[in-house]
Amino acid sequence: MMTITPVLLAGGAGTRLWPLSRKSYPKQFTKLVGEESLFQASARRLSGEGFGAPVVVTGDPFRFIVTEQLAAAELVPNAVLIEPSARNTAPAVAVAALLLASREPDSLLLIAPSDHVIPEANEFHAAIAAAAPRAVAGDIVTFGITPTRPETGYGYLELAQGADTQGDGPQPLARFVEKPNAERAADMIKDGRYLWNAGIFLASAKTLIAAYETHAPEVLAQSRTALEAAKTDLGFTRLDPAAWDLLEDVSIDYAIMEKAANLAVMPYGGAWSDLGGWEAVWQASDPDADGTAAGPGALAIECRDTLLRSEAEGQRIVGIGLEDIVAIAMPDAVLVTRKSQSQRAKEAVAALRSSGAPQADTFPVDHRPWGYFESLARGPRFQVKRIVVKPGAALSLQSHHHRAEHWIVVEGTARVTIGEEEQIVAENQSVYVPLGAVHRLENPGKVDVVLIEVQTGTYLGEDDIVRYADVYARE
Repeated sequence: MMTITPVLLAGGAGTRLWPLSRKSYPKQFTKLVGEESLFQASARRLSGEGFGAPVVVTGDPFRFIVTEQLAAAELVPNAVLIEPSARNTAPAVAVAALLLASREPDSLLLIAPSDHVIPEANEFHAAIAAAAPRAVAGDIVTFGITPTRPETGYGYLELAQGADTQGDGPQPLARFVEKPNAERAADMIKDGRYLWNAGIFLASAKTLIAAYETHAPEVLAQSRTALEAAKTDLGFTRLDPAAWDLLEDVSIDYAIMEKAANLAVMPYGGAWSDLGGWEAVWQASDPDADGTAAGPGALAIECRDTLLRSEAEGQRIVGIGLEDIVAIAMPDAVLVTRKSQSQRAKEAVAALRSSGAPQADTFPVDHRPWGYFESLARGPRFQVKRIVVKPGAALSLQSHHHRAEHWIVVEGTARVTIGEEEQIVAENQSVYVPLGAVHRLENPGKVDVVLIEVQTGTYLGEDDIVRYADVYARE
């Protein structure tokens, strides 16, 4: 089998797993199941023998999260393509195909979302290997999951008459089916010719480009312009914003797959989940004999069919006598819903967003290329933060119009520049940054620097930053 290049789509910002998944830190980068993030698990699953380095397509806010998580998994990307704005999957796949076609037109691409759970990697690899000859021959192979229940949250693939939904090779496809209602889903399961649509595709770069030329030429042309005018920035490929913003917001299914004639379906009977809602997380969390899954920091007493999770260190959530409940506790927000209603979390996000609540989109921990910070306390004219700076990392050289800052180092050793003066600030030492002073903090050591920052002033927003120099090339 020729080498397959994974194309990991990591730009989504879903709301169905709120409050754990938010616009500023979506679910693919969180540890929902297991010890790695979904993104890391996806990248690791599509690595090793037979696979090339992955191409990752993501958004600008997540670029350093992508590289940091890949490095933690000891993986090096082929390329990281930065979308200037969200334009759905059709443009994302188009630029990846164009990039790889420019190097090797016959190269095989495995296009995969980065937020799925597929526990049996070897079994999935076998399905990929079985599908590869059809992809080499010029077909687009989509992967269909053997359904285990009449699920209304997934799209379906209807196989052609005479096809085998448990076949060990690609099968003929009749059509794509949109997410059904409960009655229709039950009928399709009874019929036996339907598989869940996993949204995973295997094809050569030249086959994909030919499909775009036939069915979505405008998307292809504009994607090519965005890629040709892209700029390289710190190892990232930034697609051209002017060209990208003219692209239609359209899915790969709608633009290409529902129209292509050279499509086949590779059945996959192993465990799979897109973790598209809290009920799916409950199913993937190995509930006990009573159907209850309680994560670390959670205690369930006489509960049934319930998911309990606490997502803050030192925080405890206790459920007593609950049934059909999902309860997710974050430091700044708590979700409590019937499990059967948990898909409606996105309605809560919309309501919070309309009321101006920051919890709708902003994660309590704000990840930056140099580390992260979290707000501990806030008042009308002050804010207290805990800031963690990674070894060798540095904040930008900056100043503020409206606030002064006090820094107390509690772990590690920091190098601090204020104006023309540079000093080393060790554990249990502090430094004051006056309003308007040009300053920078660096970590020259081998361990994290942890500091408590006390901000005082008339305006404490994150946009009160004037940057003079930045190793991460942020504006």
